[in-house]
Amino acid sequence: MNKIYNPQPENWSEILKRPTQTFNDIEETVKGIFKEIQQKGDQAVIKYTSLFDGITLDNFTVTNEEIEAATTLVSDELKEAIAIAKDNIFKFHNAQQTSKIEIETTEGVQCWQEKRPISKVGLYIPGGSAPLFSTVLMLAIPAKIAGCNDIILCTPPNKEGKINPAILYTAQLCGVTKIYKIGGIQAIGAMTYGTTSIDKVYKIFGPGNQFVTVAKQFASQQGVAIDMPAGPSELLVFADETANPSFVASDLLSQAEHGKDSQVILVTTSKNILNDVEIEIYKQLEKLPRKEIAQVAISNSNLIFVDNDTLALDLINEYGPEHFIICAKNENYFVENIENAGSVFIGNYTPESAGDYASGTNHTLPTNGYSKSYSGVNLDSFQKAMTFQKISEKGIQNIGKSIEIMAEAEGLQAHKNAVTLRLNELNKA
Repeated sequence: MNKIYNPQPENWSEILKRPTQTFNDIEETVKGIFKEIQQKGDQAVIKYTSLFDGITLDNFTVTNEEIEAATTLVSDELKEAIAIAKDNIFKFHNAQQTSKIEIETTEGVQCWQEKRPISKVGLYIPGGSAPLFSTVLMLAIPAKIAGCNDIILCTPPNKEGKINPAILYTAQLCGVTKIYKIGGIQAIGAMTYGTTSIDKVYKIFGPGNQFVTVAKQFASQQGVAIDMPAGPSELLVFADETANPSFVASDLLSQAEHGKDSQVILVTTSKNILNDVEIEIYKQLEKLPRKEIAQVAISNSNLIFVDNDTLALDLINEYGPEHFIICAKNENYFVENIENAGSVFIGNYTPESAGDYASGTNHTLPTNGYSKSYSGVNLDSFQKAMTFQKISEKGIQNIGKSIEIMAEAEGLQAHKNAVTLRLNELNKA
C-alpha cells in the first residue's frame, strides 16, 4: 500500500483518485452492444453471452425445475443464515414505509402525497468468481415490500450455462418473478430495450464492474431509470490509537478481495496504527484464497496519516466513500459531521461485512464519489411519490387571483384563462 504523510489539501484530489477507467474509455463498447441489442434482440444477447461468458444459450429463462434443483444444493446451514439476514433486512426496510401526507394549504385546497410502486424493476446480480446472492436479498426484499409487480433478475451463467444455486434459492425465497441467465453489458441492454425473451423494465438496480456501471449510466439516457452509479467497491477506515489493527486490516482486505479495481483507504492520526495495520494487512493477505485479487487492489490503495481529526474529516468528505468505518475515541465527532458516505459503520465491533450481509442495512451503495449526491438503495428507491390535489369552489376563489396574475406575468394566457373561466362561472351563481 502507498503510505502518505500529511498530504496538502491541494493534492487530495490526486491521491484520492479511484483506479477506474473513465466513462469515455468504455462508452463506445457499451454503445455498440446496446445498438446491436436494440436492432437484433435475443440474437445479440446470445452473441455477447457466448463472447463474454463462454457459453451459447438458446433460452435464457431459468426454469422452475432448475430452481427446485438448486434448492436441494444449498446447505441447511446456509439457508438458516440467509433466513436470519432476510429477516433483518426486511425489518429495516419495512420500517421505512411512510403514510400518506395530507394538508389543506389554503381553505378549500387539499394537497396530498402517496407512494406508489415502480411496477417493473430489473435486478442485476454479479456472478463470476463471487456470486453475490446477498445482493438478491438487498434488492428483492425492498422491491417486494414496495409492491413492485414484476421483479426480474439477470445474472451471468457459468461455462456450463448454470446459475449459482444460492442465487436461485435466494431469488425464489424473496419473490423474484423471472430469472434470466444473462450478465454484463448485454443484461443491462436487454432490460433497457426488452427482447422477445427478456422483459423491458422501468428501473435497473444492482452493482457491477466498470462495464456494468457505464452500461447503467447509458441506459439512463435511453429512458430507463437506474438506482445509482454503483461500480467497483471501496472502503475508507478512520482509525486512531484506540483501534484494533487486526480488525482494521481485516476490514480493508474484505473490500480489497471484491475485485482488482476495488480501493481501500486508511486515514489515521496515529503513525503506530498506520504501521501496525500495514503489517497486519500483509500477514492476513497471505492466508486469503483470493490473495491475487486483493493484492492488486491493495497496490492501488493508501495508508494516509494526518495530524488531527478535523483534517481527517475534511479529507474523508472530499473522498466520499461508499463504506466508511469509524474506529476512534472521538467517534461522535465523525458521526455527527460526516457529509459524504454511502453507509457508516461505528466502533471496533462493527465490521463492514455486517452491512454486506445481515445487519439489515442495504449494501447497494454509491461509489466513485457519488455518495456526495446519491443515496444508497432503500425502500423509496422502488417507489414513486405521486402528488394529488382537490380544489373546491371556495378554494379556487381563494387562490385563483394569484394564479391569474402569475400566469399573465409569464405570458401564458391559456393558463390564466383556465382559472378565469371557473371564477367567472362562480361569479354568475
